Amino acid sequence: MTGNTEPDALLDPRALSKLRWRCRRGLLENDLFIQRFFARHEASLTVRQAHALGELMDLSDHDLLDLLLARTVAPDDLARDDVIRVLALLRASVQPV
Repeated sequence: MTGNTEPDALLDPRALSKLRWRCRRGLLENDLFIQRFFARHEASLTVRQAHALGELMDLSDHDLLDLLLARTVAPDDLARDDVIRVLALLRASVQPV
């Protein structure tokens, strides 16, 4: 995803741009979560968080929305700390500051 392989390194601008493109979704509701997430966190997004977000983007739109709205829990293959933390950041992004 980036030339820097350190998981806690900040995401470089090129990788960030690619990630933003990859995060475009078919459901407006998902896009709203993601847009607000990037508005709050893009300057501090790490390589590890980018990978976790990429894994969430592998989900179908409806499965992702169910996770974002806490209608379901993360499946076992996504129930890792890094993914759960990014999911929490996504959820918190729609809350007022």
